[in-house]
Amino acid sequence: MPIGGASQEAWFRAVNHLARATPWLHAPARLFAQDGIVLFAVLLLLSWWWARRSGAGDSRRVAAALWAPVGALVALAANQLLVAAFAEPRPFTVVPDALVLVHRSTDAAFPSDHAVLAGAVAAGLALAHGRHPLTWTGAGLAVLMAATRVYVGAHFPLDVVAGLLVGAAIALASYGLAGPLVVRLVEAVSRTPARVLVRG
Repeated sequence: MPIGGASQEAWFRAVNHLARATPWLHAPARLFAQDGIVLFAVLLLLSWWWARRSGAGDSRRVAAALWAPVGALVALAANQLLVAAFAEPRPFTVVPDALVLVHRSTDAAFPSDHAVLAGAVAAGLALAHGRHPLTWTGAGLAVLMAATRVYVGAHFPLDVVAGLLVGAAIALASYGLAGPLVVRLVEAVSRTPARVLVRG
């Protein structure tokens, strides 16, 4: 039985029923659920580029943009402890007749690694850019990643909701701890020939 009990199974079955009724969505959903992480890497690269070009003199913005990928990796690493601790089964082991559109992973499901990474990147973009279109794009793609991971049969809804929250929380907390040091490093680099990395 998944975390959340019968209600989680019922929500998963509802989404799985939607998946059965929308075969035309299978290919794009599968592609995004498996390879959409590449888009988050592109967003992080754009975040750094935008920060260094538009943030002249704003070391905090550049530092936040540079920390965002590190924060995402920290969140992903920390999540492994939660995954091992909860050891929640995948939906297809609880619902044997589920439609599964991706490889049947053998690792535990809660919280979702994909959602953790997406939530962490979205939080990192918010730290660096505030209410910028890049931030809203990251948030939208994070929600879409969470939804597609349920749609393809890889996770229960609570797996991905928790993943988004865990990823965002760890990204924010890690920058809260490391931010002052990263800002000082950015300021130091800006006074060297390598300043092109932090100033446009």
